[in-house]
Amino acid sequence: MENNVILVVDDDTNILAIIEMYLKKEGYTVATCTRGDAAIESFHDVKPTLVLLDVMLPGMDGWTVLEKLRAESTVPVIMLTAKGDTLDRIQGLELGADDYIPKPFEAKELLARIKAVLRRSSAPENEKEIRFPGLTVSLDNYSVTLDGRPLDMPPKEIELLFFLASREGKVFTREQLLEQVWGFDFFGDSRTVDVHVKRIREKIGERPEWELKTVWGVGYKFEASK
Repeated sequence: MENNVILVVDDDTNILAIIEMYLKKEGYTVATCTRGDAAIESFHDVKPTLVLLDVMLPGMDGWTVLEKLRAESTVPVIMLTAKGDTLDRIQGLELGADDYIPKPFEAKELLARIKAVLRRSSAPENEKEIRFPGLTVSLDNYSVTLDGRPLDMPPKEIELLFFLASREGKVFTREQLLEQVWGFDFFGDSRTVDVHVKRIREKIGERPEWELKTVWGVGYKFEASK
């Protein structure tokens, strides 16, 4: 397998050791960090392919670390936390986390989530850009342009727009979008999808040629004129 480097940020050294052991058995290269305020420097040093990030950290909490990472990088981030509250999950999604795993977790589940996130982030280049009249969405450089003008959109909004636009005409429920775009089954409040769709609409608007539509009682679809 590819020599993917995974940075694990957690202040519990026992958990670090267990995660490192399982990841190395799967062939991953592992770097570890125990403090939030050192995580960004570690990120720059090791240039990981994916980050496992605990929420409760000394020096700087995981939410702040995630915000700083998202300000400069689209590298996948999976949040690790002892908190299983719905609001914590929504916060992680809103800040741009790619997945969210509450502790305690099974090693097999963690490995499956990591592989799924890495698989999505390494999609073939020819599947990373889609064009409609006046609109281009690219996962190659995580950009959206409208009439040639770049839009300021965070990674998860771009991924959601790309997912819907690349499956033009197909309707997806909120739960399906959470599973496909965020990468896991989300139990509880699915309002985060509505929030992301609302923000996308505010930025791209709608055209006679295409529209991000609500299918009442079902979910959402991206529809283009024939």
